[in-house]
Amino acid sequence: MATATRVPLAPLLMPPTSTLGQCHNHSLVHSLTRKSLLETSSLLSVSQFPQKLRIANKGFKRISVVSAMTDSNRSIVLVTGAGGRTGQIVYRKLKERTDQYVARGLVRTEESKEKIGAADDVIVGDIRNAESVVPAIQGIDALIILTSAVPKMKPGFDPSKGGRPEFYFEDGAFPEQVDWIGQKNQIDAAKVAGVKQVVLVGSMGGTDPSNPLNSIGNGNILIWKRKAEQYLADSGIPYTIIRAGGLQDKDGGVRELLVGKDDELLQTETRTIARADVAEVCIQALQFEEAKFKAFDLSSKPEGTGTPTKDFKAMFSKITTRF
Repeated sequence: MATATRVPLAPLLMPPTSTLGQCHNHSLVHSLTRKSLLETSSLLSVSQFPQKLRIANKGFKRISVVSAMTDSNRSIVLVTGAGGRTGQIVYRKLKERTDQYVARGLVRTEESKEKIGAADDVIVGDIRNAESVVPAIQGIDALIILTSAVPKMKPGFDPSKGGRPEFYFEDGAFPEQVDWIGQKNQIDAAKVAGVKQVVLVGSMGGTDPSNPLNSIGNGNILIWKRKAEQYLADSGIPYTIIRAGGLQDKDGGVRELLVGKDDELLQTETRTIARADVAEVCIQALQFEEAKFKAFDLSSKPEGTGTPTKDFKAMFSKITTRF
Protein backbone atom coordinates (compact mmCIF):
# COMPACT_ATOMS: atom_id res chain seq x y z
CA MET A 1 0.00 0.00 0.00
CA ALA A 2 1.53 3.33 -1.00
CA THR A 3 1.73 6.44 1.17
CA ALA A 4 1.82 10.03 0.05
CA THR A 5 4.84 12.11 0.94
CA ARG A 6 6.79 15.07 -0.31
CA VAL A 7 9.62 14.37 -2.73
CA PRO A 8 11.32 17.17 -4.98
CA LEU A 9 12.18 16.85 -8.41
CA ALA A 10 14.41 18.62 -10.80
CA PRO A 11 13.40 18.44 -14.41
CA LEU A 12 15.48 16.77 -17.03
CA LEU A 13 18.56 18.36 -18.55
CA MET A 14 19.09 17.18 -22.09
CA PRO A 15 22.21 17.32 -24.21
CA PRO A 16 22.82 19.55 -27.15
CA THR A 17 21.99 18.09 -30.52
CA SER A 18 25.67 17.43 -30.99
CA THR A 19 28.53 16.90 -28.60
CA LEU A 20 31.14 16.75 -31.33
CA GLY A 21 31.03 20.32 -32.61
CA GLN A 22 28.09 22.33 -33.86
CA CYS A 23 24.53 21.14 -33.28
CA HIS A 24 22.23 20.49 -36.20
CA ASN A 25 20.59 23.89 -35.76
CA HIS A 26 22.31 25.57 -32.83
CA SER A 27 25.72 25.72 -31.20
CA LEU A 28 26.11 24.50 -27.63
CA VAL A 29 26.23 28.04 -26.28
CA HIS A 30 23.19 29.18 -28.24
CA SER A 31 21.25 26.12 -27.14
CA LEU A 32 22.12 26.66 -23.50
CA THR A 33 21.35 30.37 -23.69
CA ARG A 34 17.87 29.61 -24.96
CA LYS A 35 17.49 26.93 -22.30
CA SER A 36 16.60 24.45 -25.05
CA LEU A 37 18.44 21.81 -23.08
CA LEU A 38 16.32 22.28 -19.97
CA GLU A 39 13.09 20.47 -19.37
CA THR A 40 11.58 23.48 -17.63
CA SER A 41 12.26 27.15 -17.14
CA SER A 42 12.08 26.77 -13.37
CA LEU A 43 15.35 25.93 -11.65
CA LEU A 44 16.29 24.13 -8.49
CA SER A 45 15.99 26.30 -5.44
CA VAL A 46 17.04 24.66 -2.21
CA SER A 47 15.36 27.40 -0.20
CA GLN A 48 12.02 26.24 -1.56
CA PHE A 49 12.33 22.83 0.05
CA PRO A 50 10.45 22.32 3.32
CA GLN A 51 12.52 21.69 6.40
CA LYS A 52 10.32 18.79 7.50
CA LEU A 53 8.51 16.39 5.27
CA ARG A 54 5.15 15.14 6.49
CA ILE A 55 3.20 12.15 5.29
CA ALA A 56 -0.48 12.80 4.71
CA ASN A 57 -1.55 9.49 6.15
CA LYS A 58 -5.23 10.06 6.73
CA GLY A 59 -6.12 11.41 3.30
CA PHE A 60 -3.95 8.92 1.48
CA LYS A 61 -5.46 5.90 3.19
CA ARG A 62 -8.83 6.89 1.81
CA ILE A 63 -7.39 7.25 -1.70
CA SER A 64 -5.57 3.93 -1.43
CA VAL A 65 -8.73 2.03 -0.51
CA VAL A 66 -10.46 3.37 -3.59
CA SER A 67 -7.43 2.52 -5.71
CA ALA A 68 -7.40 -1.06 -4.45
CA MET A 69 -10.94 -1.54 -5.70
CA THR A 70 -10.67 0.21 -9.04
CA ASP A 71 -7.08 -0.21 -10.20
CA SER A 72 -6.51 -3.96 -9.86
CA ASN A 73 -6.29 -4.41 -13.63
CA ARG A 74 -4.24 -1.31 -14.36
CA SER A 75 -0.58 -0.57 -13.78
CA ILE A 76 0.21 2.17 -11.27
CA VAL A 77 3.01 4.28 -12.78
CA LEU A 78 4.90 7.03 -10.98
CA VAL A 79 6.52 9.75 -13.08
CA THR A 80 9.26 11.65 -11.23
CA GLY A 81 10.08 15.01 -12.75
CA ALA A 82 6.44 15.33 -13.78
CA GLY A 83 6.68 19.12 -13.73
CA GLY A 84 9.30 19.21 -16.48
CA ARG A 85 8.47 19.70 -20.12
CA THR A 86 8.98 16.05 -21.02
CA GLY A 87 7.66 14.81 -17.67
CA GLN A 88 4.41 16.68 -18.20
CA ILE A 89 3.89 14.90 -21.49
CA VAL A 90 4.52 11.47 -19.98
CA TYR A 91 2.16 12.21 -17.08
CA ARG A 92 -0.55 13.50 -19.43
CA LYS A 93 -0.26 10.52 -21.77
CA LEU A 94 -0.63 8.13 -18.84
CA LYS A 95 -3.67 10.04 -17.58
CA GLU A 96 -5.26 9.74 -21.02
CA ARG A 97 -4.86 5.94 -21.07
CA THR A 98 -7.16 5.21 -18.17
CA ASP A 99 -7.84 1.68 -19.36
CA GLN A 100 -4.17 0.76 -18.89
CA TYR A 101 -2.61 3.02 -16.28
CA VAL A 102 -3.10 4.83 -13.02
CA ALA A 103 -0.80 7.82 -13.22
CA ARG A 104 1.04 9.40 -10.32
CA GLY A 105 3.45 12.30 -10.50
CA LEU A 106 6.24 13.71 -8.36
CA VAL A 107 7.18 17.37 -8.61
CA ARG A 108 9.50 19.55 -6.57
CA THR A 109 7.25 22.54 -5.81
CA GLU A 110 3.63 23.38 -5.19
CA GLU A 111 3.87 25.68 -8.22
CA SER A 112 4.78 22.72 -10.41
CA LYS A 113 1.88 20.75 -9.01
CA GLU A 114 -0.51 23.57 -9.87
CA LYS A 115 0.97 23.80 -13.35
CA ILE A 116 0.06 20.20 -14.17
CA GLY A 117 -3.42 20.32 -12.69
CA ALA A 118 -2.93 19.97 -8.92
CA ALA A 119 -4.48 16.50 -8.90
CA ASP A 120 -4.42 14.39 -5.75
CA ASP A 121 -2.10 11.93 -7.49
CA VAL A 122 0.67 14.53 -7.75
CA ILE A 123 3.06 14.62 -4.80
CA VAL A 124 5.58 17.29 -3.81
CA GLY A 125 8.85 16.33 -2.16
CA ASP A 126 12.63 15.75 -2.15
CA ILE A 127 14.29 12.90 -4.06
CA ARG A 128 17.57 13.59 -2.24
CA ASN A 129 15.97 12.41 1.00
CA ALA A 130 16.05 8.61 0.95
CA GLU A 131 13.45 8.20 3.69
CA SER A 132 10.97 10.43 1.92
CA VAL A 133 11.32 8.55 -1.36
CA VAL A 134 10.43 5.18 0.13
CA PRO A 135 6.73 5.80 0.94
CA ALA A 136 6.23 7.70 -2.31
CA ILE A 137 7.23 4.64 -4.35
CA GLN A 138 5.45 1.97 -2.33
CA GLY A 139 2.50 0.44 -4.12
CA ILE A 140 3.50 1.35 -7.67
CA ASP A 141 4.10 -1.10 -10.51
CA ALA A 142 6.49 0.99 -12.60
CA LEU A 143 8.68 4.06 -12.17
CA ILE A 144 9.63 6.52 -14.91
CA ILE A 145 12.55 8.73 -13.83
CA LEU A 146 12.84 12.14 -15.48
CA THR A 147 14.69 14.00 -12.73
CA SER A 148 17.90 15.95 -13.24
CA ALA A 149 19.97 18.76 -11.86
CA VAL A 150 19.34 22.05 -13.66
CA PRO A 151 21.97 24.80 -13.97
CA LYS A 152 21.30 28.50 -13.62
CA MET A 153 22.79 31.15 -15.85
CA LYS A 154 24.95 33.68 -14.08
CA PRO A 155 23.45 37.17 -14.27
CA GLY A 156 24.91 39.86 -16.49
CA PHE A 157 25.25 37.95 -19.75
CA ASP A 158 24.60 40.15 -22.78
CA PRO A 159 24.41 38.16 -26.04
CA SER A 160 24.83 41.36 -28.06
CA LYS A 161 28.37 41.66 -26.71
CA GLY A 162 29.39 38.18 -27.77
CA GLY A 163 31.11 35.72 -25.52
CA ARG A 164 29.59 32.76 -23.77
CA PRO A 165 27.18 32.62 -20.84
CA GLU A 166 28.34 31.06 -17.60
CA PHE A 167 26.30 28.61 -15.59
CA TYR A 168 26.29 27.37 -12.03
CA PHE A 169 24.47 24.91 -9.80
CA GLU A 170 23.02 26.02 -6.49
CA ASP A 171 24.28 24.50 -3.26
CA GLY A 172 22.59 21.19 -2.68
CA ALA A 173 21.47 20.95 -6.28
CA PHE A 174 24.62 19.74 -8.04
CA PRO A 175 24.42 16.75 -10.39
CA GLU A 176 26.11 14.55 -7.81
CA GLN A 177 23.27 15.23 -5.39
CA VAL A 178 20.38 15.10 -7.85
CA ASP A 179 21.46 12.88 -10.75
CA TRP A 180 23.42 10.43 -8.63
CA ILE A 181 22.12 10.47 -5.04
CA GLY A 182 18.56 11.44 -6.00
CA GLN A 183 18.29 8.75 -8.66
CA LYS A 184 20.01 6.18 -6.47
CA ASN A 185 17.43 6.87 -3.76
CA GLN A 186 14.64 6.22 -6.25
CA ILE A 187 16.23 3.01 -7.49
CA ASP A 188 16.84 1.72 -3.96
CA ALA A 189 13.26 2.45 -2.95
CA ALA A 190 11.95 0.80 -6.11
CA LYS A 191 13.94 -2.36 -5.40
CA VAL A 192 12.70 -2.62 -1.82
CA ALA A 193 9.11 -1.98 -2.92
CA GLY A 194 9.24 -4.67 -5.59
CA VAL A 195 8.66 -2.30 -8.49
CA LYS A 196 8.36 -4.35 -11.68
CA GLN A 197 10.17 -1.97 -14.05
CA VAL A 198 12.13 1.28 -13.98
CA VAL A 199 12.41 3.48 -17.08
CA LEU A 200 15.24 6.00 -16.75
CA VAL A 201 15.60 8.88 -19.21
CA GLY A 202 19.13 10.19 -19.59
CA SER A 203 21.21 11.94 -22.20
CA MET A 204 23.43 10.97 -25.06
CA GLY A 205 27.05 12.02 -24.69
CA GLY A 206 27.91 10.03 -21.59
CA THR A 207 30.69 8.01 -23.22
CA ASP A 208 32.87 11.13 -23.54
CA PRO A 209 34.15 12.61 -20.25
CA SER A 210 35.16 15.76 -22.14
CA ASN A 211 31.62 16.38 -23.38
CA PRO A 212 30.85 20.14 -23.04
CA LEU A 213 27.87 19.44 -20.77
CA ASN A 214 30.24 18.13 -18.09
CA SER A 215 31.95 21.52 -17.86
CA ILE A 216 28.74 23.39 -17.09
CA GLY A 217 29.05 24.69 -13.55
CA ASN A 218 31.83 22.13 -12.98
CA GLY A 219 28.97 19.68 -12.46
CA ASN A 220 30.13 16.68 -14.53
CA ILE A 221 26.45 16.03 -15.10
CA LEU A 222 26.81 13.26 -17.69
CA ILE A 223 29.31 11.43 -15.50
CA TRP A 224 26.87 11.36 -12.59
CA LYS A 225 23.99 10.40 -14.90
CA ARG A 226 26.05 7.52 -16.24
CA LYS A 227 26.85 6.38 -12.72
CA ALA A 228 23.15 6.25 -11.89
CA GLU A 229 22.43 4.36 -15.10
CA GLN A 230 25.05 1.76 -14.21
CA TYR A 231 23.61 1.47 -10.72
CA LEU A 232 20.17 0.76 -12.19
CA ALA A 233 21.58 -1.80 -14.62
CA ASP A 234 23.29 -3.59 -11.72
CA SER A 235 20.24 -3.42 -9.41
CA GLY A 236 18.45 -6.51 -10.68
CA ILE A 237 15.26 -4.52 -11.35
CA PRO A 238 13.93 -4.87 -14.91
CA TYR A 239 14.96 -1.59 -16.53
CA THR A 240 14.89 0.46 -19.70
CA ILE A 241 17.49 3.22 -20.07
CA ILE A 242 16.69 5.80 -22.75
CA ARG A 243 19.50 8.21 -23.66
CA ALA A 244 17.74 10.88 -25.66
CA GLY A 245 19.24 13.25 -28.19
CA GLY A 246 18.62 16.99 -28.30
CA LEU A 247 15.00 17.60 -27.32
CA GLN A 248 12.62 19.54 -29.53
CA ASP A 249 9.20 21.00 -28.75
CA LYS A 250 7.45 19.41 -31.71
CA ASP A 251 4.55 17.05 -32.26
CA GLY A 252 5.28 13.39 -31.78
CA GLY A 253 4.29 10.35 -33.78
CA VAL A 254 5.25 11.77 -37.18
CA ARG A 255 8.92 10.72 -37.45
CA GLU A 256 10.91 7.55 -37.82
CA LEU A 257 12.71 6.89 -34.57
CA LEU A 258 16.31 5.74 -34.51
CA VAL A 259 18.00 3.69 -31.82
CA GLY A 260 21.73 3.41 -31.34
CA LYS A 261 24.47 2.76 -28.81
CA ASP A 262 27.63 4.34 -27.44
CA ASP A 263 26.79 7.81 -28.79
CA GLU A 264 27.17 6.69 -32.39
CA LEU A 265 24.12 8.78 -33.38
CA LEU A 266 25.97 11.94 -32.32
CA GLN A 267 28.23 11.50 -35.31
CA THR A 268 25.27 11.60 -37.72
CA GLU A 269 22.86 14.30 -38.82
CA THR A 270 20.04 12.71 -36.83
CA ARG A 271 20.79 13.84 -33.29
CA THR A 272 17.48 15.32 -32.17
CA ILE A 273 14.08 14.03 -31.10
CA ALA A 274 10.74 15.49 -30.10
CA ARG A 275 9.93 15.41 -26.40
CA ALA A 276 6.58 13.86 -27.27
CA ASP A 277 8.36 10.95 -28.96
CA VAL A 278 10.59 10.39 -25.92
CA ALA A 279 7.48 10.38 -23.74
CA GLU A 280 5.78 7.83 -25.97
CA VAL A 281 8.82 5.52 -25.92
CA CYS A 282 8.81 5.70 -22.10
CA ILE A 283 5.25 4.42 -21.99
CA GLN A 284 5.68 1.88 -24.78
CA ALA A 285 8.64 0.44 -22.85
CA LEU A 286 6.19 -0.60 -20.13
CA GLN A 287 4.20 -2.72 -22.56
CA PHE A 288 6.82 -5.01 -24.07
CA GLU A 289 9.18 -7.58 -22.58
CA GLU A 290 11.52 -6.73 -25.45
CA ALA A 291 12.18 -3.35 -23.80
CA LYS A 292 13.41 -4.78 -20.50
CA PHE A 293 17.08 -4.94 -19.59
CA LYS A 294 17.89 -2.64 -22.51
CA ALA A 295 19.83 0.64 -22.78
CA PHE A 296 19.90 2.68 -25.96
CA ASP A 297 20.36 6.08 -27.56
CA LEU A 298 17.28 7.62 -29.15
CA SER A 299 16.84 10.18 -31.93
CA SER A 300 14.72 10.57 -35.05
CA LYS A 301 14.85 11.30 -38.74
CA PRO A 302 13.53 14.71 -39.84
CA GLU A 303 9.79 14.91 -40.37
CA GLY A 304 8.89 13.91 -43.91
CA THR A 305 11.73 11.44 -44.28
CA GLY A 306 11.43 7.79 -43.45
CA THR A 307 8.35 6.07 -42.06
CA PRO A 308 6.87 7.19 -38.71
CA THR A 309 7.54 4.57 -36.06
CA LYS A 310 4.42 2.68 -34.98
CA ASP A 311 5.73 -0.82 -34.22
CA PHE A 312 7.50 -0.31 -30.92
CA LYS A 313 7.85 -4.00 -30.23
CA ALA A 314 9.93 -4.31 -33.39
CA MET A 315 11.98 -1.28 -32.41
CA PHE A 316 12.79 -2.68 -28.97
CA SER A 317 13.54 -6.09 -30.47
CA LYS A 318 16.36 -4.58 -32.52
CA ILE A 319 18.15 -3.37 -29.41
CA THR A 320 20.79 -5.72 -28.04
CA THR A 321 22.73 -3.48 -25.66
CA ARG A 322 22.15 -3.97 -21.95
CA PHE A 323 24.16 -0.85 -21.06
